[in-house]
Amino acid sequence: MPPLPFPEARQLVIQTVRNLRRPPGTETIPLSDAPSRVLAEDICADRDVPALSRSVRDGFALRAADLPGRFRVIGEVRAGDRFPGTVGPHEAVEIMTGAPVPAGADAIVMVEHSRRENGHVIIDRPAEPAQFINPQGCEAPAGTTVLHGGKRLDYTDVALLAAFGRPRVTVYRRPRVAILPTGDEIVEINQTPAEHQIRNSNAWSLAAQVTRAGGTPEILGIARDTQAHTREMIERGLESDLLLLSGGVSAGKYDVVEPVLAGLGAEFYFDRVLIQPGQPLVFGRVEDVFFFGLPGNPSSTMVTFEIFARAALELLSGQEDTPLPMTLARLTRDFRHRPGLTRFLPARLSDSGAQVTPIDWHGSGDVPALTRANAYLVADPDRAQYSAGDHIPVLLK
Repeated sequence: MPPLPFPEARQLVIQTVRNLRRPPGTETIPLSDAPSRVLAEDICADRDVPALSRSVRDGFALRAADLPGRFRVIGEVRAGDRFPGTVGPHEAVEIMTGAPVPAGADAIVMVEHSRRENGHVIIDRPAEPAQFINPQGCEAPAGTTVLHGGKRLDYTDVALLAAFGRPRVTVYRRPRVAILPTGDEIVEINQTPAEHQIRNSNAWSLAAQVTRAGGTPEILGIARDTQAHTREMIERGLESDLLLLSGGVSAGKYDVVEPVLAGLGAEFYFDRVLIQPGQPLVFGRVEDVFFFGLPGNPSSTMVTFEIFARAALELLSGQEDTPLPMTLARLTRDFRHRPGLTRFLPARLSDSGAQVTPIDWHGSGDVPALTRANAYLVADPDRAQYSAGDHIPVLLK
């Protein structure tokens, strides 16, 4: 099958998983465990917010029609209290931010725009009705939906759930993600590799990425370069919700992953994408389990997970939207690349996010360079050269 451009391949992943995913199971958990989980229910306001009209400034509550003028101060009200009386003509109540607006008042004048004199307050400027007042229910009327299922919860969502009295919340279960590195050259991380061997770093980086994306990783071990052993390990991996393979998807004599998957009845959606690193990338499914065959070089594995497999995992988690964390930044120096492929290259984004500097590296196996990066340049396949000061898309790490 022909290789796909990056945007087309990513959209194919999203559409396919969204259309064919199994409904994830749910569980009810304490609010303290809710951050980063995907909400599985709609949340409705159990009362008006605010429950009463309230002031958004420190000042005086009064009638706008009486301004400007001299007002008799008849009391005060702070957040957590209510003023028992009613504000009449040319009367004012001293009010604090967040306090309920007294009956009869329809405007707040900031304390900075007033002066006190013998139990009165003098205000020399007019005010509009409802000035500095948040009306009852303006943030969320009772019964309205304030959070929709399918959202990954952040700290602001936790605050909202607490505000509406939800000590427990129903979320989707985390997908189980099987991670299967392949290759006779790989040894476990607690072993001393021979000169022709490498330690199994890809499985551990993928496990970290899976956890960050909301899945539960399971490292299966290493599949050796035989069809029999690779098939045995893949069959174990297909017992999970998503299978990630690393290596064995190129066109070499001992790259056996695709033939084994084909023998298991796999449906392939693509097996090559016009990106670097990560061209030999396989996406498909066996029955109702999706899989990705990620390239074996560390940077290729990391990048292809972030731009393709992460989207699939987030959708399998019950998440409705799966945007790429992209921004634009100005290059600090000239930059060139060979056109024809969308390239994701390690870079350092400034603290302000306004500038980005390419990091010198030695190819997709250069893990030390990747640790110095906090982002990836996204170089356009149709543009070979960028000058210092040009804007370039950046994928956040």
